[in-house]
Amino acid sequence: MVVVAGGVGAARFLRTLRLHDPNVRVTAIVNTGDDAVVNGLHVSPDIDTVTYTLADAIDPVRGWGLRDETWTAMESLRRYTATHTADANDWFNLGDRDLATHLFRTARLAAGATLSEVTAEIADAWGVRARIVPMSNDRVATRVTLDHDASASDGFGYRAGDTVSFQEYFVRLRHDVAVRSVEFDGATSAVALGLDELRSASTVVIAPSNPVVSIGPARALRGVDDALAARRDSVVGISPIIGGAALKGPADRMLRELGHEASALGVARMYAPVCGAFVVDTADAALRDQIEALGMRCIVTDTIMKDDRVGRALAATVLEAATSTVRR
Repeated sequence: MVVVAGGVGAARFLRTLRLHDPNVRVTAIVNTGDDAVVNGLHVSPDIDTVTYTLADAIDPVRGWGLRDETWTAMESLRRYTATHTADANDWFNLGDRDLATHLFRTARLAAGATLSEVTAEIADAWGVRARIVPMSNDRVATRVTLDHDASASDGFGYRAGDTVSFQEYFVRLRHDVAVRSVEFDGATSAVALGLDELRSASTVVIAPSNPVVSIGPARALRGVDDALAARRDSVVGISPIIGGAALKGPADRMLRELGHEASALGVARMYAPVCGAFVVDTADAALRDQIEALGMRCIVTDTIMKDDRVGRALAATVLEAATSTVRR
């Protein structure tokens, strides 16, 4: 099985797959469009969230970073940034334990290793059995063009029309500024990883992640949508929008701002060319007929992974949806 994955929602779904069947062989193709260089360190937020979650080491409250983390290094950094103009980034928090991951990744990349090699090494160090694959070894950067000013009185001074990195939008601005457009710099030339797996896996699942900035970067790579469309009947998507809202993050607002409908139906329209089945929450049962009119089989179930029992049931439903779709 292959799971096209973004951050927190995808990581939680991957964990439920493991709980449902510890022996299931999973390859997670993970978004790297929001990778960033922070104070000289290469940070891969979505890869790390998936890795830490599957290692049962994730902070359960934040949904990112490590459990029982401390922040001494960041607090010490602010000693310098509080009194001097510097290039140091003191707004993207890196925990003390988490820093070890970024130090290791940065050193290995500098030594000539590829991101996929380093990702495998980190997953192995954490005892993660799933195969975690970055969507590309090449640089792809999600860039967000703002639609409103970010007030200078708040310490930013961004103007409408400014284009910023994804992490500036998501972390520094706390995704609280309207978006005019999103682009994936480098996607047209980057080489996609995992294409063979996308073509040959028994099942492909598009995880419940932001369809624009978590799944969008992978779909923007050459060959990915073609591979998905060619096997559309065995691709299952899971809606990250429930009752018109995202459980976490700006997916609902971003969809509206970019001209999409912020609903499970809106996401289904985005995925219809590449998905034969689409899983929605019971809150969106009334949308079934409209989704099926898109040529997708619509499965209604509880998709909010509030506990392990619900998570296992969701995993079973998704696997059954894939099997049923293939048999049609």
